[in-house]
Amino acid sequence: MKTQKLIFWVSTGVFSALMLFSSYSYLTAEEMKAAFKHLGFSDYFRVELAVAKLLGAISLLLPAVPRPIKIMAYCGFLITVVSAFIAHASSGDPLPAVVTPLIVLAILVTSYIYFDKLDRNKVSHKKGQLL
Repeated sequence: MKTQKLIFWVSTGVFSALMLFSSYSYLTAEEMKAAFKHLGFSDYFRVELAVAKLLGAISLLLPAVPRPIKIMAYCGFLITVVSAFIAHASSGDPLPAVVTPLIVLAILVTSYIYFDKLDRNKVSHKKGQLL
């Protein structure tokens, strides 16, 4: 159980840090404005995505957030990361820009798998106490 918690918190922490950093850079870095334009996205989408990533990362990090909200955040991040892969691959970006979303996806999937395992263990443990 300790190993599962460690894997969950490390993967969730790394993923959330990546999302928080990208959210911040979407709002502050001129290079990100240019990158969104290069990918064919509007400027308001960059701001919307920054806010969504900020809220999603916070929801993954706070233990008090209900499971359905966390699952919505995981789903939103899944769509975002897969879309980033497609956008970079379709625009002819260099290989590192195309592969990076796949690495981020692997971290996201790891976080979700261990979130689900820990949550199911917690629920089954509570059911055992009720009997």
